[in-house]
Amino acid sequence: MRQNVRRALMCGVALLLVGGDLAAQEPQNPDPGANAEIVYAVGADLSFLKSAEDRGIQFKDGGVVKPGLDIFRDHGYDWIRLRLFHTPTELPNDLEYTIALAQAAQERGFRFLLDYHYADGWADPQKQPIPAAWDTTDIEILADSVREWTSYTIRAFREAGVMPDMVQIGNEVRNGMMWPLGKLPDNWDNFARLFQAGLDGIGDGRGVDPMPLIMLHYDNGADTDGAKAFYDRFNEYGIPYDIIGYSYYPWWHGTLLELRDNFMATLENYPDKDVILVEAGYRPYVYEEEGRPPPYSVDAPGGPRKAFLEAVNETLLGISDRRVKGIFWWEPASACDRDYFDADCNARPVINVFDRYRRK
Repeated sequence: MRQNVRRALMCGVALLLVGGDLAAQEPQNPDPGANAEIVYAVGADLSFLKSAEDRGIQFKDGGVVKPGLDIFRDHGYDWIRLRLFHTPTELPNDLEYTIALAQAAQERGFRFLLDYHYADGWADPQKQPIPAAWDTTDIEILADSVREWTSYTIRAFREAGVMPDMVQIGNEVRNGMMWPLGKLPDNWDNFARLFQAGLDGIGDGRGVDPMPLIMLHYDNGADTDGAKAFYDRFNEYGIPYDIIGYSYYPWWHGTLLELRDNFMATLENYPDKDVILVEAGYRPYVYEEEGRPPPYSVDAPGGPRKAFLEAVNETLLGISDRRVKGIFWWEPASACDRDYFDADCNARPVINVFDRYRRK
């Protein structure tokens, strides 16, 4: 079995195993989340930023061309979220690319959240494909692959000097991950086995570094009943994690009142967990295309994106519990004429939302 796993990993990531069996290596520092305390994360998923700039896109702030990371840093952003695919064939987010972007962010003082998709491309509630290099029929072989690849990649980040401060084991896993073996609701034991394998891989690969904070990510941040059912069921397995992560896109997920209700219920139901809105975004064109009245007017001061982000951030800050740990915008800098940048690649007013919170 072990030889089959290693052969698959060699095909997928050119894995070199040094010093014997990774699974036999015990972590030297058992303190989870050491040195990783979060006050309130102001972050963005900037996984496409390097790719955009490599294509020649020049982002601007106030008409002045600057590296995209500098623009976000200058406006109070202190966390970067980066996705990692196993063997992407079309998208740039492989290990080498992600390490390079993490290093550039670290040089500017960003802290780093790593988002494992455990797929060769997108993984979300509608699709959770197993990487092509991995076995799709045996849960133990698949779990071995998850553990060893996670260990390999975490070690690579550590040796590159960019050990993540936080790690997501799976992306938006309301319906499980690595289908069909880890698909929910029919395969809870398998899903828990795969999550534990990811957790073990992080422990194997971190060496003597502190254990990153661990996030379990549910997509619908306004779904109080569904979120409780999901986390209650997962918690029956006794697998440790630190942070509950939610996404919030209003055209899919509901109102700000529903978002607030879910956050408050989560804090009440799970007193040992912190909560982060790890994906947020607002796309005015969705409402135009669907003929629905938008919740934020195109005439709002600073534009609808700024109005949305201010409203969501103030909703989170209005919850009087320090376990609400921050907010991330999803992909604000993938191209011009999208989220944070207009057709001339100049930053829209939404970039200014966190200026008032920035430490001088």
